[in-house]
This record gives sequence, C-alpha cells and structure tokens, in this order.
Amino acid sequence: MGEHQEDTRAAYDDVVELYASLFADQLETRPFARAMVGTFAELVRATGNLRTADVGCGPGHLTAMLHGLGLDAFGLDLSPAMIAHARRSHPDLQFDEARMEALPVEDHTLGGVMAHYSMIHTPPGELPALIAEQVRALAPGGLLLVSFFATDAPDPVRFDHKVTPAYAWPAARFTALLTAAGLTPVAQLLHDPASERGYLDAHLLGRAVPRTG
Repeated sequence: MGEHQEDTRAAYDDVVELYASLFADQLETRPFARAMVGTFAELVRATGNLRTADVGCGPGHLTAMLHGLGLDAFGLDLSPAMIAHARRSHPDLQFDEARMEALPVEDHTLGGVMAHYSMIHTPPGELPALIAEQVRALAPGGLLLVSFFATDAPDPVRFDHKVTPAYAWPAARFTALLTAAGLTPVAQLLHDPASERGYLDAHLLGRAVPRTG
C-alpha cells in the first residue's frame, strides 16, 4: 500500500463519526447528484445484472440508497472504521475493507460500479490503473459512475480537501481516461459547486464495451 493510501485511510478513520453525520443525508439536498445515481441504478437494472459495488463507500449511506433502488449493492472501503460504521448502520448489507486498485471481485462479474468522490485522493499518475481495475470488474455492458471535482484548468489541480489532499480534474481529461480504459461514455453532468472550493461537481457515466471473440 502506498503512502498516500495509508494517509487517506488514517485520515478517514479519524473522522468517521463526523463524516457520517455530515453526509448521511447529503443527496437529499443535491438533486443533480441524486438524479445521476438514480439514472445509474436504472441502467444497471436494465442489464439484468444487479450486482453493484459502491467503491469508497464510507459509512454506507449510498450503498443503502443503491439497495433501495433495486440493486444487489455491496460496499468496499479502505478505512476499517468506515466499514465498521457501515456494518452497524446497515446490518442487512455487505461491507468489506478493500483497496480500489485491488477489488476483491472476479473479472467481468458486476453490473455496476459506483465511485462517488472516492477517486479524488488518487494521484493523477495512478488514476488510469485505478480506473482499469474498476473496468476489469464490470461485465460486458456494465456501468461505471464516477463523481469528482472538475476544474477549468488544463491539468489536474491538487487542493487541500477537508479530510486529506485531493485532486480536481478537467472533465474532458477524465472522460478520456474512461475511454482509454474501455468504457463508452454515456452521460456527463457538470453543475454548480456544493462547497466554497469553487470547483464544479462532475458526474461521468460510462458503459463497458462488450467483448468480442
């Protein structure tokens, strides 16, 4: 595990109760993000493969939302404290400690993967491999929903996130990474920032290209 991953895990372990209290009902006041999650769930249901990973699930509130939208959702997170909180809060759902770059999932088995602001702490040079790992887990036609902070700058911008350093990305650059990993872009949504940082909130939806041969 890299140094930035250890730092990220420790930082989130330290704020689990505060984080859970702040974000448990977050999407109730964020209609655009809620709409994208709902669209993602609808498209995953249409594939017939309901098994969906919420990677970087935190306290499990969005895993539970996906379950409520009809998906066979489970949560994965680097932080053991977050996983413990998620299991207490949602004892009927599956939560496991795992790294996003090494998912405990067999190849091409998931109908969906959601990464809700959980890739933002990954250094730019490591992000292509991280995205490729999510794509590896997707069945042909499966969907990936990624949410992140978008910048008008030409290159990724490192900033001081409230928990641990993070990166904002040009939306077009991030979309190109998804395409390079074997996804077909389905939808992109950019909307006004929900915080004082000034970065746009971005949501990208891509579909795994069916394998041939």
